[in-house]
Amino acid sequence: MTLTPAPEPVVPRPGPAAPPAADGPDAGPVLPRAVCEAVLTALLLFLIVTAVRWLVGPDPGSAAARPAVLGGVVGILLALLMQSPPGRCSGGHLNPAVTLALWRLGVFPGPEVVPYAVAQLAGSVSGVWCAGLVWGPAAGRPPVRHASVRADPAWGDAAVLTAEAGVLAGSTLMLAVLLASPGGRRVLPYAVGLTTALVIGVLGPLSGGSANPARQFGPALLAGDTGRLWVYVLGPAVGAVLGAWCAGRTGLRRPSSR
Repeated sequence: MTLTPAPEPVVPRPGPAAPPAADGPDAGPVLPRAVCEAVLTALLLFLIVTAVRWLVGPDPGSAAARPAVLGGVVGILLALLMQSPPGRCSGGHLNPAVTLALWRLGVFPGPEVVPYAVAQLAGSVSGVWCAGLVWGPAAGRPPVRHASVRADPAWGDAAVLTAEAGVLAGSTLMLAVLLASPGGRRVLPYAVGLTTALVIGVLGPLSGGSANPARQFGPALLAGDTGRLWVYVLGPAVGAVLGAWCAGRTGLRRPSSR
């Protein structure tokens, strides 16, 4: 709703948005950092399924508050994971669209986008699967459905795609602004967490409020809810590219050397 380490630890960035990568060739091998991304994304999805499992209870009176509560939980989790040792190692992207955005912003190496994205998607499936093992059939039955998001029936594919793209475009511009300032980098995890909380709280009941292909990938696969999965994958990717383009037009994007 956000990198590669230099010889010293990298400052982390978003789950829907994330931190900058090292600019030199000495950022270290990609495999350990991709593994960190997989582990962090798995943990994030495990905790999201767990939160949904306990938030979607028998009391219908609390239904209106659930998106706001879930948004707050996920926002806090993102900020903590981004600042954890694995998050500092990998940059704490936790989102393929964020990785794509950072590449287009010129702060992440292009050849490492695919390894990161594969690791994040694999972590998504692993985390949801582990949550199913821990919580049993309750994790897969309605209304939990492995925490797979669904849009309001009134929202068509085009509307959901536009919302997902818009969130990532805005998040990418926020990243560009914060990464351009040394002080901005320090507050980045908190800005990403707050943005994610707002996206889930506001758009959750409408478009689903995913803004992260990895957020929906594992849940949709395990829930058999793949009809709109392409929207939740394509929308954030389009938004990341669009946001980076806008950043370039305003002079915020750094020229990439790779």
